[in-house]
Amino acid sequence: MKLSDLRIIVTGAAQGMGAHFVQRLVEAGAKVAAGDVNEAALAKLPDGVFKARLDVSKEEDVRRFVADAAVAMGGVNALVNNAGIIRDGLLVRKDRNTGAITTLSTEAWNAVIGVNLTGVTLMTREVVSTMVRNETRPGVIVNISSVARHGNRGQTNYVAAKSAIATNAVTWAREFAPFGIRVGAVAPGMIETPMTQGMNQKARDALVAAIPVGRIGVPEDIWLGVRFVLECDYFNGRTLDVDGGLVM
Repeated sequence: MKLSDLRIIVTGAAQGMGAHFVQRLVEAGAKVAAGDVNEAALAKLPDGVFKARLDVSKEEDVRRFVADAAVAMGGVNALVNNAGIIRDGLLVRKDRNTGAITTLSTEAWNAVIGVNLTGVTLMTREVVSTMVRNETRPGVIVNISSVARHGNRGQTNYVAAKSAIATNAVTWAREFAPFGIRVGAVAPGMIETPMTQGMNQKARDALVAAIPVGRIGVPEDIWLGVRFVLECDYFNGRTLDVDGGLVM
């Protein structure tokens, strides 16, 4: 698909990678709808973008947003499932000094699964339903997964969600093929975003040392992967790792 032909929804669009995707899409001539819980940051996105509060974990929010975005853009033919949060912690941890046992809270599990997995599913279901109802062809869905899907200490909830949405790119590609809708995923490695900038310097340095290209990625690196999935009509049901070689 040509970027200029897109009527595209981007979730988690207020900052970081999402805001960068919106900027690049607008520059390419796409019609864009941006959703996020951070309304103040949404307001700073480029003029001409449809902007509205969106909590992807809430079904009513998703239905309202997709309907309003479709009206504002004259339809919808693409979606980037970018919204995501982290609530890291070991599933079970024993304190070396006291012997006390702590565990990953159910609240932390539910919060991450709610946004990173349920939210992606709700958004995809609603957008694809809209496309099918309106007989929109072609269409494309991009899930932002993560190389953490291969397994990462201290991220049980995040790994579960990101591996699931990569696998669902395969499932949904098969299910939506009769409707002319492709589904792919892009899996970033370590990227400079507000979510990752809070890391302590020791952990950050250790991670950079493990990346063959010798640097942390930037949102533009991931945009190039997203753009490939959007534009390449022969890419379907696969996950594109953009991680500097971290998990080779």
